[in-house]
This record gives sequence, C-alpha cells and structure tokens, in this order.
Amino acid sequence: MTAAGRRVLVGRIVGLYGVQGWVKLESWTEPRTRIFTYQPWLLTSAPGVETEVTGIKGRPQGKGLVAQLPGVDDRDAAMALVGQDIYVSRDLLPPPGKDEYYWVDLEGLEVVTTEGVALGRVSHLFATGANDVVVVKDGTRERLIPFIQGSFVRSVDLSGGRMVVDWDPEF
Repeated sequence: MTAAGRRVLVGRIVGLYGVQGWVKLESWTEPRTRIFTYQPWLLTSAPGVETEVTGIKGRPQGKGLVAQLPGVDDRDAAMALVGQDIYVSRDLLPPPGKDEYYWVDLEGLEVVTTEGVALGRVSHLFATGANDVVVVKDGTRERLIPFIQGSFVRSVDLSGGRMVVDWDPEF
C-alpha cells in the first residue's frame, strides 16, 4: 500500500465536555493541538465502519483537548462518538526527519538479517519505556526486535520495502 493510501491513528474521542456536543480528545500528535490541523478525520466506531468529518473546531481545555464536530450539537449526539478512534490520511502528515519514520510506513516491510536471512515482515510496532519494538512475523513465528537504529536496525529502505537488522535468526 502506498503512503498516500494509508491511514494514521492520531487520537481518540474519550469523553464528553459540556452539554452542547463538545467532546474530550486524546491526541498523539506533536504538539498535541496539531490534531486539529489534520483534516478530514476518519472516525471509526467498529472495524470497517468509518465516518469522514471535516470542519472540526478545537482547543486546549485544562490538561486536555476538547473539540466540536459539525452537526454534533447536544450531549446525546456527542455520547455516540465516545470511544471512536481518529485517523487521518498519511499524506496529510509532514515528512519525517532524517532517520525518523512513521510506524505506518514501516508496516509490511520485509525484514532480513545482515547475513541476508529472511525473518518475515513487520506486522506492527509498539512503544516501551526504553525503546520502540518491531514485531516481525513470518507466518509461524513472531520476533520482537528493539527498534534501535545503528545497533539492531542497520538500515531501512522504504522504497525498496526492506529493513536490515542485526539479529540472530534463532532468537
């Protein structure tokens, strides 16, 4: 899938704010208020069920963020949105810096060792307190490889669809 066709999870609707349809947000953008500049939003309520929304207004409120979505003007309508994930199209995001990657761009890459042994493909990544971890699956096996560039991750070639890692295939 090309970057233009991918979606990136940037936040979630986590609660209600007031009685006029405003909702509380959790944002994973940097800075967190940048979530409002990426529109349209694709709200997902269940697998395969999504709604495109544009014209969202929002602001910081206390330690969090609040937003008002067009057509949502009372607490009952807002309640139906709580728990929905907020995705945006990958092509709305700025290009990553040198040696930086969006996780969605790494998903699906072929992973091989420095000796050329195929380990599988990147299934997904997750964050830990120390570093991010790449989950590599080959159909029968799952490997968790620390995403530490220069140490375990030797190179990433997005256009070639390949990640080279310094990793023991038996581990």
